[in-house]
Amino acid sequence: MKIQSYNDLEIYQMAHSLAIEIHEMSLNLPKFELYEEGQQIRRSSKSASACIVEGFGRRRYKNDFIRYLVYAVSETDETKEHLEFLFKTGSLTDKKLFDYFFAKYTELGKKIINFIKSVESHHKT
Repeated sequence: MKIQSYNDLEIYQMAHSLAIEIHEMSLNLPKFELYEEGQQIRRSSKSASACIVEGFGRRRYKNDFIRYLVYAVSETDETKEHLEFLFKTGSLTDKKLFDYFFAKYTELGKKIINFIKSVESHHKT
C-alpha cells in the first residue's frame, strides 16, 4: 500500500484517537485541574498527532520529516509525564485508566521510533 496521506499512517491514527480519548478523560478531572494539568495533557496529546501531520507535510525533506517525528515522540513522553502527575496527585483516581493510557502512549512512542528508523534507512534524499 502506498501512503498517500498522513491519515494512512498507523502512528497518526493511533495518536489522533488517543488525543481524543485524553481530551474526553481530561474533562472529567476535578475542576481545579481542568485548566492546570488538564490543559497541559490535552495540549501534549494533540501535539503528538499534529507533529506527525506536520512532519508528513515536510516528508520531501528527510531531516525535517525526522525532526517532527522526534517532536512527536517527545510529546508522547510529555503526555505520560502529565498522566503520572495526575495519578500521583490523586486527580486521576482510576488506576485502570491510568495504566491503559500509559501503556498506549508507551506503545505509540515505540511505534514512532520504529517509523523514524524506517524513514532513516529507506527515505530517498
